[in-house]
Amino acid sequence: MGVLFKNGTVVTASDMTQADVLVEGEIITLIGQNIAPGGHEVVDCTGKYLLPVGIDVHTHLDLAFGGTYSNDDFNTGHRAAGFGGTTTHIDFVIQPKGGSLHDGLNVWREKAKPAQIDYAFHMAVTDLRPDVMDEIPSMVAEGVTSLKLFMAYKNVFQIDDATLFKTMQIAAQHGMIVMVHAENGDVEASLTPALLAAGKTDPKYHAASRPPEIEGEATNRAVVMSGLTGCALYVVHMTCESAVDALRRGRTLGYPVMGETCVQYFFLTVDDHLAQPDFHGAKFVCSPPIRSTHDQGILWQAVKDGTLQVVSTDHCDFWFEGGVGPVKEWAEAHNGGDWHTFEAQDPTYRRPGKELGKGNFAKIPNGLPAIEDRMMAVWHGGVNSGKLSPQRFVELNCTNPAKIFGMYPKKGAIAVGSDADILVWDPNKTHTLSAKTHHMHTDYNLFEGMEVKGVPVQVYLRGSKIVDGDQWHGKNGNGQFVARKPNAPVL
Repeated sequence: MGVLFKNGTVVTASDMTQADVLVEGEIITLIGQNIAPGGHEVVDCTGKYLLPVGIDVHTHLDLAFGGTYSNDDFNTGHRAAGFGGTTTHIDFVIQPKGGSLHDGLNVWREKAKPAQIDYAFHMAVTDLRPDVMDEIPSMVAEGVTSLKLFMAYKNVFQIDDATLFKTMQIAAQHGMIVMVHAENGDVEASLTPALLAAGKTDPKYHAASRPPEIEGEATNRAVVMSGLTGCALYVVHMTCESAVDALRRGRTLGYPVMGETCVQYFFLTVDDHLAQPDFHGAKFVCSPPIRSTHDQGILWQAVKDGTLQVVSTDHCDFWFEGGVGPVKEWAEAHNGGDWHTFEAQDPTYRRPGKELGKGNFAKIPNGLPAIEDRMMAVWHGGVNSGKLSPQRFVELNCTNPAKIFGMYPKKGAIAVGSDADILVWDPNKTHTLSAKTHHMHTDYNLFEGMEVKGVPVQVYLRGSKIVDGDQWHGKNGNGQFVARKPNAPVL
């Protein structure tokens, strides 16, 4: 017996059609009009949309960063994603300094064992020695077909131009995609100490240390290298007009370049959020920084006209008020052990969070909670306002991510033979985004108090219902690794 979704409106990247959808086992087996129940479980979708479930291609779960770890892992983060209508995500494996790419991959495979939704990996290359360069092609056989390089975070992750160029040459030969964090890290490394020396230590100065000009400059550099090498380039978390202009220029020239923005950049601004008093601006510190209302308009236009292809989250959440409990003991555990074990021993414990940067914006852990709210916020801000059609919403959040990163049509589609990842979406139901109700493992919400119209009411992962209203039915270990194909299309 299968599951038959009846009387709904199927929304794909190209069409909206009244249709029934039959799921047998883990895949979609039939789409048509008036399919007879035939003993199948029937889900009445009258007044509802049937969407491909969301794919978030930019997450950082259980990540060591800024003197602490991101809060959500492959357990809590998966649950939060599912409640938000996302059942596949791509997390960034971090190559350990001095280690190999496979060393990093093995660490992330261990992290992913509690998985409740499906997942894949990007490889973030941080130590590109000659032997590591030789190792890059072997990632394709592991189902990892994308590499991330940092043009920022000097003396931590930043690579030089020669390294970026060589990596692009190798990636192009093997059908891999190169992703870049595009900010000029050398300029940021000069601006930050000057601001701090001038007593400008509050969170709002984080934006001044990473102005839009350095994002635009770095984006242009990466775009030019893509044109020279023929390597597919994907610029992550784009925020501002100068970066979008650089990408658009490359696309006009026929270079294989693409980009994403993140949900937070549509709604948050420096003046309204990052400049909040009493250190509350730290809640909104991420890199690149949130920008202006002008840049928000640029981003909405860019996702509408196809200059940008994907909306993601860069989900990497930290406590606003962390450090509750025995912080000294945490430091000892951090240096020599496992914080998961330490937390289990002391239920009052909270690992350090944003408060690490009080008195020095440069020490605020960079990252925001968004994995649960992405689909609802973008639907509300985009579709309900008329900026995006429902089809373009699906394209940006579900189908393009699957195509660009080698998972289509297994993922990102409502089509016969595709995984039965189905989102029953109520376009008329309202919900208030809040830390009081979200499932992300953090004590604040970026969009606190925002009432959205259009929410997931049921979520299916490969034919199994994992969300039913406010009830969670997912199980640890049921999430599967998605091995991705090389030579994916440039959209």
